[in-house]
Amino acid sequence: MSWLDIASVTGFFITWVGYTVFARKKAKETWCLTSSLQWYRVEWMLRMLDRDMRMADTAILSNLERVIGFFASTSILILAGLVTALTANKAAIEVLTSLPFAEPTTVEQFELKVMLLILIYIFAFFNFTWSLRQYSFANVLIGAAPPPEAGELSETERRRFAISTAKVIDHAGHSYNYGLRSYYFSMSVLGWFIHPLLFIVGYVFVVCVLYRREFMSRALNSILAAREGGLERQQRKKFSEKP
Repeated sequence: MSWLDIASVTGFFITWVGYTVFARKKAKETWCLTSSLQWYRVEWMLRMLDRDMRMADTAILSNLERVIGFFASTSILILAGLVTALTANKAAIEVLTSLPFAEPTTVEQFELKVMLLILIYIFAFFNFTWSLRQYSFANVLIGAAPPPEAGELSETERRRFAISTAKVIDHAGHSYNYGLRSYYFSMSVLGWFIHPLLFIVGYVFVVCVLYRREFMSRALNSILAAREGGLERQQRKKFSEKP
């Protein structure tokens, strides 16, 4: 591998891990998709405790599980295709070298790039399946939730139960988010098959897209504006007041 290849791969991992750490810290200081949805999850669980029939709540979780199950199954299919690509490396190299601006690639270099993609999709698969398991934990908690007429629990205890259940769903959402980020960053690896500079441009572009969608998107503004008082009031609300 050339020094440019090594630098691009090193920058790839630094960028991925660095953005993950940055997003988690920034989410504690300002509104983003993750933190705003957590507020709604707590409200959802509080309303769930007031309902005697909770089929609608379990149906919502089932819909979320179906979406994640799709991505988990897709990860397996992609892994199968990548393993197949390792057995047809010479034909794939001929196709790649015929592309404009493509650097010459040896069999070992091609296999290394494919192995990086395999590791990324294995990581995505583990995150998606862990997200599925955590949603199943949330289903159990909803099934064990006290009925609305139960008088042995105080308002503080009911709120603690709602926040804890919402936190489990929040953890599941984080795992799902990590899996989706793996898909995003895997797209940038495709540029490495052509040229390391295209690889670098690819994952820098991915970070810009992720940041804009998580912290500056119209969807985030709409989610915040849906709360009582509108977006302007919610932006003035102290972040420490969130559950």
